[in-house]
Amino acid sequence: QVQLVESGGGLVQPGGSLRLSCAASGSIFSIMGWYRQAPGKERELVATVTSGGTTNYADSVKGRFTISRDNAKNTVYLQMNSLKPEDTAVYYCYARDVSILGTQRAYWGQGTQVTVSS
Repeated sequence: QVQLVESGGGLVQPGGSLRLSCAASGSIFSIMGWYRQAPGKERELVATVTSGGTTNYADSVKGRFTISRDNAKNTVYLQMNSLKPEDTAVYYCYARDVSILGTQRAYWGQGTQVTVSS
C-alpha cells in the first residue's frame, strides 16, 4: 500500500523559509513532487523531480524554491526561501509510479498547510 507522509508546514513571516518533507513507501516512484492549493483556487504544480534528478518548477517559484530527492529514503524535499503571502496554500506531496501492466498511477499526500503572514 502506497503512503505519502508530509511534514514541515507552518506559519512563517514574509521573506522567511520553510522546508517540506514527504516520506513515501510502498512503491518505486518515477516522479515525485509538490502541488499546492490556495483557498478558492485550483490545485497547481509547484515542482517535480524525476528519479534521475531532472527538476521542473512553476514560474512563480523559480529561484526561490528548490526540490530535491533522496532515492534511498524514498523522500522528496521542498526548500522554500523568500516566501511571499501568495505562497500561502495547502501543499500536497505527489508521486507517480508505473504498474507491472505499464499503467501510470498517481498518489497524493494528505496535505500540509503553509501560511506566510506577518
